[in-house]
Amino acid sequence: MPEVDSLGHVMTGADTGVITHYEAALRGLQLFVGDPVAELDRALALRPDFVMAHVLKGYLYGLATEKPATAVARETWAAAAALPATGREQRHVAALGRLAEGRWHDAGALLEDLSIDEPRDALALQTGHQIDFFTGSARMLRDRIARALPAWHESMAGYHAVLGMHAFGLEETGDYARAERQGRRAVELEPRDGWAQHAVAHVMEMQCRQRDGIAWMRQNTENWTKDSFLQVHNWWHLALYHFELGEIEEVLALYDGPIFGVPSAVALNMVDASALLWRLHLGGVDVGNRWTAVAESWAPHATSANYAFNDAHAMMAFVGGGRPELARQLVDAQRAAIEGGGDNAAFTRDVGAPVTQAILAFGESDYRQVVALLKPIRGIAHRFGGSHAQRDVIDLTLIEAAIRAGNAPLAAALTAERADARPESPLSQLFVGRAGALA
Repeated sequence: MPEVDSLGHVMTGADTGVITHYEAALRGLQLFVGDPVAELDRALALRPDFVMAHVLKGYLYGLATEKPATAVARETWAAAAALPATGREQRHVAALGRLAEGRWHDAGALLEDLSIDEPRDALALQTGHQIDFFTGSARMLRDRIARALPAWHESMAGYHAVLGMHAFGLEETGDYARAERQGRRAVELEPRDGWAQHAVAHVMEMQCRQRDGIAWMRQNTENWTKDSFLQVHNWWHLALYHFELGEIEEVLALYDGPIFGVPSAVALNMVDASALLWRLHLGGVDVGNRWTAVAESWAPHATSANYAFNDAHAMMAFVGGGRPELARQLVDAQRAAIEGGGDNAAFTRDVGAPVTQAILAFGESDYRQVVALLKPIRGIAHRFGGSHAQRDVIDLTLIEAAIRAGNAPLAAALTAERADARPESPLSQLFVGRAGALA
């Protein structure tokens, strides 16, 4: 009899012992904790022909959005493609191949069809959901999971993760009440589910419920910080609440502590550091020499331009840290990326390059150019990935540029729009007051 995982899927090349390592790695991915790669390496050391261990390892590297990691994803795909596999496993191998080639949309589509046929394939759902995030597909963040939900129930391993993903998809499509319910239930079932914790944090950010958000994040920090890959991002969410309330000392304390007190070379952590410092920079806050370490962390990526969303945040660091040579390298790398293959060419052409160039123009005090670059792309900014909360930095940059350019009509329009969306926000009222002073 072939070996199967706890959800009944055949695991070619595996035995009971190595499946234990595989499921520990999958659980690590679902929770964003531990060291899933180490678990998979243990499995592969015992059974090099375990095809799904190669696939899961490839997904972990392929989703890292970093050039060296993508090279590893290609290697694991090649290893998996040479092994015997079931039809389901072959579909995973094909999806990994597309991801390793930078064909994000194709990979997501293959996994979509796999999830339709195999709604209990937890890895297909988890990887597809992350691809939807990186490609900015809010509807698929929700619907990929909603389609599978009827096949799941609480007694199944990983049910909390399905709820947490559904919660995030509901939040990104504006269904905040249901998103909060699903996210809270997921955390009740598995308190260490960092993605579900973060889904509820997004709800409170979008509803401008800063005090509720602070309470949600502070009530049991160990659950979502211990050995968690998402801990910096979740600390970043806490910092956003304080930023919106104008509590800058709290923001800086979080930055100097768990967010970037120890500089990181992980792209997600560098994105959060850049995004937070840039918000403070827009508000005229003197952040001292904090930009130096962030710019240094981004420096090896200046010529990569392999994921446009990351490039925008690298440019923030290069501008803030006074690194014009790195800024020029990044602009050149993006030009080359637009001419290259894979979906990142479109990510960069449509959104990434305008945003990156606008940040550079802001650093040069060319605020009219910032407006000219950002205003046309606001409606399509989701195309280069990220969440509504993350992409809000584009709106903040545009508002600040309109005010500094002295464009009173546009500043009034943009600040009225923000005040309508976030009427209780002190930051919204500050913007309205500044725009009014122009008139």
